[in-house]
Amino acid sequence: MIDIRPYRESDEEAVAALWREVFSAAPSWNHPETDIQRKLAVQRDLFLVACCEDKLVGTALAGYDGHRGWVYYLAVSPTHRRGGIGRELMAHVEKSLAAIGCPKLNLQVRADNPLVVAFYKKLGYTIEERISLGKRLDVLSTEG
Repeated sequence: MIDIRPYRESDEEAVAALWREVFSAAPSWNHPETDIQRKLAVQRDLFLVACCEDKLVGTALAGYDGHRGWVYYLAVSPTHRRGGIGRELMAHVEKSLAAIGCPKLNLQVRADNPLVVAFYKKLGYTIEERISLGKRLDVLSTEG
């Protein structure tokens, strides 16, 4: 049985460990503990965890800017994959965002991760022709 609930401060160590395992190829500037604290400061109710027998096995972070919703850090422990946890987390995210009036949910997937693309396609997501741009703002604050 999977229990999906909001994040609690006592989950930090397990969440950070899960993200380090699942996102082992993440850029060096992605620090799980820092990202957790940032999320707790903004729409913390959209930070979900999945537990199985009191063990944290999945996460999802969502956000809504008034125009689009976004989902990040959808992660499921490798030992618990293919059991519907990712699908259930996404369903909770979608329901939570719809409840606050969000008309559309976006997400990004690394181009070299076809298995994750296939997962989202099964959930009804489509590839949209976009170019993703980014700029590191934390570097700006240390240069001056």
